[in-house]
Amino acid sequence: AVVSTQSTGALAENNKLSTDDVTGGTFSLSNVGAVGGTYASPMLVVPEVCIGAFGRTQRKPAFNAEGEVYAANTMCVSWSGDHRVLDGATVARFSNVVSAYLQDPTRLLLSLK
Repeated sequence: AVVSTQSTGALAENNKLSTDDVTGGTFSLSNVGAVGGTYASPMLVVPEVCIGAFGRTQRKPAFNAEGEVYAANTMCVSWSGDHRVLDGATVARFSNVVSAYLQDPTRLLLSLK
């Protein structure tokens, strides 16, 4: 059954989530950054095909095209995929798309139809 994030969120806010409400998905996202985490190694739970973990943003030194140091906001994102269904290259390409959207949210909005 398709469950909306709004209805699941409402159940969670009212402390009424059941095990059935949070099992059986094929894709999960975990926000370890919300609790201060910077990195995670997400583990699949069958029947999931892919899971992603988003760390908190951090300000770190980086280099621009001219080799100059600047302060950059960075975030670690980790993925685990079931290789019976996905190959690593597919997950890497998906990760690149997600990264591009996080760096330029306007691009995401413009791609919606």
